Amino acid sequence: MGYQALYRVWRPKRFEDLIGQHHVTKTLQNAIVSQKLSHAYLFTGPRGTGKTTAAKIVAKAVNCKQSPTQEPCNECSNCLSITDASNPDVIEIDAASHRGIDNIRDLRDKVKYAPSQATSKVYIIDEVHMLSPEAFNALLKTLEEPPRHVIFILATTEPHKVPATIISRCQRFDFKRISNQAIVQRMEMILSKEEFVAEHAALSLIARAAEGGMRDALSILDQVISFSDSEITVDDVLSVTGTVSESILARTILAFLQQDVEEALQVVEEIHEHGKDPARYIEDLIFYLRDLLLFQTAPNLEEVQERSNEDEQFQLLAEKCPKQWIYSVIHLLNDSQQEMRWTTSKRIFVEVAFVKICHENNEHDLGANAEQIEQMQAKIEQLDSEIIRLQEQLAGKESQAEPVRKERTARQPRRGTRQSLTQVEHMLRSASKQQLSQLQKVWGEIMEMIRREKISAHAWLKDSQPVACTDDTFLLAFPYEMHSQMASKDQIRETVKQAVQAVYKKPMQYLTIVEDDWEKVKQSFIQNQREETSAETNEKEEEDPLISEAKRLFGEELIEFKNTGGINDETNG
Repeated sequence: MGYQALYRVWRPKRFEDLIGQHHVTKTLQNAIVSQKLSHAYLFTGPRGTGKTTAAKIVAKAVNCKQSPTQEPCNECSNCLSITDASNPDVIEIDAASHRGIDNIRDLRDKVKYAPSQATSKVYIIDEVHMLSPEAFNALLKTLEEPPRHVIFILATTEPHKVPATIISRCQRFDFKRISNQAIVQRMEMILSKEEFVAEHAALSLIARAAEGGMRDALSILDQVISFSDSEITVDDVLSVTGTVSESILARTILAFLQQDVEEALQVVEEIHEHGKDPARYIEDLIFYLRDLLLFQTAPNLEEVQERSNEDEQFQLLAEKCPKQWIYSVIHLLNDSQQEMRWTTSKRIFVEVAFVKICHENNEHDLGANAEQIEQMQAKIEQLDSEIIRLQEQLAGKESQAEPVRKERTARQPRRGTRQSLTQVEHMLRSASKQQLSQLQKVWGEIMEMIRREKISAHAWLKDSQPVACTDDTFLLAFPYEMHSQMASKDQIRETVKQAVQAVYKKPMQYLTIVEDDWEKVKQSFIQNQREETSAETNEKEEEDPLISEAKRLFGEELIEFKNTGGINDETNG
């Protein structure tokens, strides 16, 4: 026979060769030795993790001439015939191409016959979730009570598609993704036997590209060996897999941080010239950012530890990139990745995404300042508490300090509000309900214009609402103090002014306030208005008719009032 692929040549023949599935192999070995094997098993897990291989090893261990044994000998006639798929008593069925009820009926008819060569009949049904509902129903009874000489092993990558009635009749084993370190160790062992040399970094790239599947890793390795000359290098792996080098990814992230649009677009040009897939490039960027985030939040994870130890640039970027900024960039890249699915001009979406990230209103500074703002607020609260404590000590009594604290809490606006109470009250004196209603009608149009102009500004303003309006000023209420502060920044303020002017055809200013503060200011303003109205009404009611007539005839400035002690006042003009 000609050349065989590496994953076939190095397919595990013993339980100890199964990498990363110790929880499965140990259980199966104990069951075989104690002769307590179940009549049906369900092996689930990602592709290339050893489900079908484990099923064949079970078949060999059960039918080995030395059985019961923890490991098949791989030397007797039964082991050898099962290995080369020539044993008539170990039947492997592909459910994707044999999914009908007739195929299962044929299986059910043949189950009752005793094995001709081996000790037990083993049916291995791969991708069992592909069976039709009728086929599952036909399999139920046989699966529940098969003959004593039959073992069923079902394998699937999508267990949620297998009916619960089937799962309940099986012992289920979940195969895990294989760690990158285990995959690299396995490949190093194979390369040493094949007498081939490879860079450790190149094998790490192959392991990451395999995404936890040993079969995928060996397939990529086989392809890279064919491509390479004498040694497998990182460039060889990048050329074969189409992935982007770590240095390119680091350059891209650094360009984002420095808001260097020219550098970011230059990287896109280089990617295009090397024939890399833009969608794959975006995916690699997302995973790189994800690793940065994991390194910041969980540095002890094996995967990120290995990456950080190999790449100094990765560690430097992890120190520079704020978490909030990473969240934002991942979301933008993910949106571009979704849009790429429906177009042939993928490069355009990459370039637009990069320009947007670099121009995102200095999101880096916003993210970096967020923690500083929180620290400052904590310090202010600490100082505030200290002031109240000192006031209580000076007053000498808790009861004297309590009203001061309550009055301060009730009347003072929330820290971080950009406008004072006086500004808002002054604006409310000239506000009207008609002007507010007019603004509310076009607010949706204004927000849409803001979103098209600057997404970051729209993000900060999307939960706000106009609550008061005059001819040249309006008031926005925000649910959170941080949003109110950010909406007062010059960059966002300019964007809002331009959008409002485009709709109103005249310039307008705006103030910001937190919703809790707005409720207090509104109630205080309404109360003051009522008191003023009531005072004016009382003054008019108490005034003497003669005095009112004198004011009308001569003017208030020419009248002098003198109290003569009688019931009437003397007026002189």
